[in-house]
Amino acid sequence: MDFNEFAAYAYFFLVVFLVVATYSYVYHLYTKRKDSSGVDYEHYSNMALKDDIGDTPVKPVSKTEEK
Repeated sequence: MDFNEFAAYAYFFLVVFLVVATYSYVYHLYTKRKDSSGVDYEHYSNMALKDDIGDTPVKPVSKTEEK
């Protein structure tokens, strides 16, 4: 086994590992949407797109929740 063959096998297994890791991370994100404090961070996905001063807040806060 020369170096080029070893590099080809290493590249293949690295790509397979990264694909499996990416899909498992995406699966983890969608199955565990809420963290321990009960916050669903999917509400914040459009925060970068809707950042004008006149846009509605991502998650409105009422006056009773502040106390």
